[in-house]
Amino acid sequence: MSSFRRKHVALRGSGLDETKSAKQELAQGVRPSPLDGRLTTSTGTNSLDRLLAGHAGLALGTSLLVEESGTTDFGGSLLRYYASEGVVQGHHVHVLGMGDAWGRDLPGLGESSKVSKKETASEGLGALEGPVLERKEPSNAVGRGGSGVEENKMRIAWRYERLGQFGLKGTSTSNSGAIFCHDFDLSKRLTLPSPSLMYFVPSITKPEFEFRDKTTSTSPFNKFLNHLVTHLAANSSATVHRVVIPNLLSPALYSSDDSRPESVLQFLHALRALLRKYSTQLTAMITIPVTLYPRSTGLTRWMELLSDGVLELAPFPSSAIATKSTPGASTIHEEPPQGMLKIHRLPIFHEKGGGGGEASGFGDDLAFTLSRRKGLVFKPFSLPPVEGDSEAQQGGIEHDHGKATKVDIDF
Repeated sequence: MSSFRRKHVALRGSGLDETKSAKQELAQGVRPSPLDGRLTTSTGTNSLDRLLAGHAGLALGTSLLVEESGTTDFGGSLLRYYASEGVVQGHHVHVLGMGDAWGRDLPGLGESSKVSKKETASEGLGALEGPVLERKEPSNAVGRGGSGVEENKMRIAWRYERLGQFGLKGTSTSNSGAIFCHDFDLSKRLTLPSPSLMYFVPSITKPEFEFRDKTTSTSPFNKFLNHLVTHLAANSSATVHRVVIPNLLSPALYSSDDSRPESVLQFLHALRALLRKYSTQLTAMITIPVTLYPRSTGLTRWMELLSDGVLELAPFPSSAIATKSTPGASTIHEEPPQGMLKIHRLPIFHEKGGGGGEASGFGDDLAFTLSRRKGLVFKPFSLPPVEGDSEAQQGGIEHDHGKATKVDIDF
């Protein structure tokens, strides 16, 4: 009789613990990584989510440093998408160095993100529960041991059902009717909720004309760290927080004392410690002007070492953008690229090494475009045909004896 009861050993303690942990509903805007199951959240830019080491999002407990050269502000747009996504998902957004006016300038939701949750939930349940319902049908052709096999298949199918479709928008494992990455429109403005979850900690923009010791002056970094520690300790462990730091060390926002290495590096080190301590609640995204602080300096290199991911935006000159928008360009139905994206480091968390550009379907040469409806899009870069070479654009090739034919080309 004991041999017949051994088939029920499949329901062990570990299986029950896994079932209980899986039934715990995730926070809004959070889903597990398809690689190792760690929790991730969206950056607000779908193409950037696909670049982050194959995790299909920014892993919680990590930071991303975005460097930008020139006088443009593409990095600021990236931060606004990141902050807007947090506001829509109900996350706590903490902004350093900016005031309330920065929050009122966030892009609003696009038309594709205004689908009702009822329709999205019905489509998600139909796509996810289909295979599981087929597993639940009893099979009379299987013997007495077949029930255990069917239970295993049901358990495996239900386990992988939680992963969802990571390459598409509008899917989430935390809530079948929730959208993981929204579309935003730059021509619209996001309406903040009345009890706003955005917190602004402005930096010192005006010099203090008081004769006192400099050591007694309050650093904006220490004030921001105290603000973060207070809110992280006051909220529950299921609350997600986003740290937004635009134009770090910019002379327009920070004083010369804040640019000292002993000041900013201690701040980034403390922020890294908070990210590791609250590894399931906190993410951070920072931009820095590398024109003022080049990568060749020791300060910038140390800032890169204290960040989990480092990206660099290199915008094209305005003349180059105008040249690429000629009618003879190969991307006639697409917007011309406005700059190049350089990936210096991506967050890697497991022994497999994560996934770089090849795992995400992109090559080494990446470009970006910023448009009103599509937002900031990262895509492979390709050179258009030479301007004025109409025959090359039409595929015509000539040689000394006249126009080349198919026989001349096939050699």
